[in-house]
Amino acid sequence: MEKVHLNEEKWGAILRPLRFVSKNKFANLPKVKNLEHTLKEALERIKDALPPGIYQEIHSLLEDLEAVSLEEKKLRIKKIFSLLEEGPQKEANNLPSFEDVPIDIETYYSYRKELAKPVQFLKGVGPKIAHKLAKREIKTVEDLLFFLPKAYEDRRRMQPIGGLRVGEQAVVEGEVILSGVVKFKKRRVFEIVISDGTGLLAAKWFHFNEKRYRETFRPGRKVILAGEISAFAGRKEIVHPEVEFPEDEKIGLHVGRVLPVYPVVEGVSPKVLRRIIAHAVEEYAEKAVSPIPAKILKKRGLLPLPLALKGIHFPDPGDDIYLLNEEESVYHKSLAFDEFFYLELALALRKSQIARAPGISFKTQTPRVKKFLKSLPFKLTRAQTRVLKEIEKDMANPYPMNRLLQGDVGCGKTVVAFLAALIAIDNGYQVALMAPTEILAEQHYLNFRKYAGLIGVEIALLTGGKTPREKKTIYQGLEEGHVHLAIGTHALFQETVEFKKLGLVIVDEQHRFGVLQRAALRQKAKGLEPDTLVMTATPIPRTLAMTVYGDLDVSIIDELPAGRKPVKTYLFTAKDRLKAYEVVRRELAKGHKAYVVFPLVEESEKMDLLAATTMAEHLQKELFPSYKVGLLHGKMKPAEKEAAMTAFKEGRTQILVSTTVIEVGVDVPEATVMVIENAERFGLSQLHQLRGRVGRSARESYCLLVAHKLKPGSEAFRRLKILCQTTDGFKIAEEDMKIRGPGEILGTKQSGFFAFRRAHPVRDYDMLVIAREEAFALLEEDPLLEKYPLLKEILMERWQERLKLSEVA
Repeated sequence: MEKVHLNEEKWGAILRPLRFVSKNKFANLPKVKNLEHTLKEALERIKDALPPGIYQEIHSLLEDLEAVSLEEKKLRIKKIFSLLEEGPQKEANNLPSFEDVPIDIETYYSYRKELAKPVQFLKGVGPKIAHKLAKREIKTVEDLLFFLPKAYEDRRRMQPIGGLRVGEQAVVEGEVILSGVVKFKKRRVFEIVISDGTGLLAAKWFHFNEKRYRETFRPGRKVILAGEISAFAGRKEIVHPEVEFPEDEKIGLHVGRVLPVYPVVEGVSPKVLRRIIAHAVEEYAEKAVSPIPAKILKKRGLLPLPLALKGIHFPDPGDDIYLLNEEESVYHKSLAFDEFFYLELALALRKSQIARAPGISFKTQTPRVKKFLKSLPFKLTRAQTRVLKEIEKDMANPYPMNRLLQGDVGCGKTVVAFLAALIAIDNGYQVALMAPTEILAEQHYLNFRKYAGLIGVEIALLTGGKTPREKKTIYQGLEEGHVHLAIGTHALFQETVEFKKLGLVIVDEQHRFGVLQRAALRQKAKGLEPDTLVMTATPIPRTLAMTVYGDLDVSIIDELPAGRKPVKTYLFTAKDRLKAYEVVRRELAKGHKAYVVFPLVEESEKMDLLAATTMAEHLQKELFPSYKVGLLHGKMKPAEKEAAMTAFKEGRTQILVSTTVIEVGVDVPEATVMVIENAERFGLSQLHQLRGRVGRSARESYCLLVAHKLKPGSEAFRRLKILCQTTDGFKIAEEDMKIRGPGEILGTKQSGFFAFRRAHPVRDYDMLVIAREEAFALLEEDPLLEKYPLLKEILMERWQERLKLSEVA
């Protein structure tokens, strides 16, 4: 196949529409009409500039383009791109040469000290500008280096004024013909007109110093203007352009190049900001040392951190501006790889060190396990059986199990976790199960107590709501070994809690705890390294599982129990909400039960609680007088919550009005309908969790989303439509992360766990995958990083506390 290099001048006619429809992961593609006709016309215009083979192949790809599916359209457009441009491969072939530069730890820390200098002392900054930069969290030289462009403008060549088009960004050079003040709608405006012999262009300023502007733009002077071309009264103009003069020695910073466009810093002009950043890059980029071996970077077509920083701020004149604006240039990818590499290396180190620690080799075929399986009124699904075998294999090994048990709501994780607990208990060990909320801990306790009663297992519930006397009894039982299984919240890892022989730690809804608390609970094992089973009902996208759970092996229960039907989800506006309650009425008439859920957020907790309480009264008196309505919220005492749930389970109440305390773990098979009020105030994953409280039997079930403030096309509208379209928790989690970001989903936003400067697990997934491969391979080659002392030093500096590497290093 003939390969051709990107030629903007010759092929711009077809490249422009192709780039428009493929921008932001093809966001514009569904909106564009007559694309086939547009592209075929463009292809004919550039026919003579293409090798015949390429022309024929593109032409065949455009045939029936309108008739094919959206996914097929994307594939064809990508294929056309691959024929027209070699993109990243071209960049990789043109990488500057570099080698490993040996730097000792002392030099590294001297560089760190320089990068930590307050930005105020940089040339051209001073206290006033430093104060303005601080509002954008730019306080040090390093912060400035990582204040990255949000876009790029092509200012590589001057354009003839006669060929300018309205709406495009342009750079022009011409001679001032006229200049002076004109009146515009009772306002004084300073205006100049320039000419380059091909046409005339006006420039306007609404804020100006007349004396200075008359002197600056005197007729006859050559001037360079940059900005967006607009039209007024039939002529082209630029409002508030950037201005340069050909005689200025620093002109190369602003024109004649691919120009970085930075996020706005209030009170600092783009030109001044560019000048400050240029100085920082020139003087300090080399000191941003990151000693990832050159052989890894070269193998992957990437650059060392200093070269990536220089390139991202000051791209090479030959760089593809499309790749830069899509954040897919070699510079963007190199920065993302750099951050992911250290995280994955830290996770690989943690995993390898924990795996080598002495663990407990459990016998897995135990009497209680056999007895429990026989007593179950149902058979385990194939997925549950597969996952149980994976857990049994881990527990039989003489080193610690570190496993993540993932599964969508209602898939039966709890039964599998209980079987793992029975294995440990039958081997003479204790088990701790940690849940994020009291109500979920209580729910686990009630479920496990029901199971445990059949086979003689002593269970205790330890939460903050227990009385001092109750706590003392539980502490004693754990210390003496009478209590086999302790279920609780963070109260489990307080100093006063002592286990006689802790062998298994089960953590539910892991992302609400984090690695440090997981480690704190394991320390209760007194010198032993207990097995750890982490459960989550929030499906974690594979991108996040690799970043957050890289030190864990993953098991997925991807099958619902037999007979379960997907929950049907519908969206209602506030004015149609009574239609939602008609569905509730229909379900209640069949003898089924209903949830009505209200949001509960800290800022308006009292108001939300009042709304839920008022709604319970309204439903009871006005809408459903012949049914019994119950109320459940987080401010109730544990005994009151249990009473409310028991009344609902046993059918003494048919409607349960609740705040989000029922989000996870609550299991009432007869509940077939859920109304979620103010649905627009919930996150996607949270809505999916709530929906999981219905559809827990073979009965047809419904989730009715009632949105009170919803604009079509808004982020909230997108969230709710996604939920109506799919019940696949993993798809929902991927979409949720695209909307909210990884830190929000995992509850780690404030902790700094995801304090990446550039990397993003969704956008940069390709870099995450190769960073993981390379990090794990490097550690296999050198398990203690003895050949890479500086790499290990940086690794510890960045991740020691956040991943508790001190335990394993």
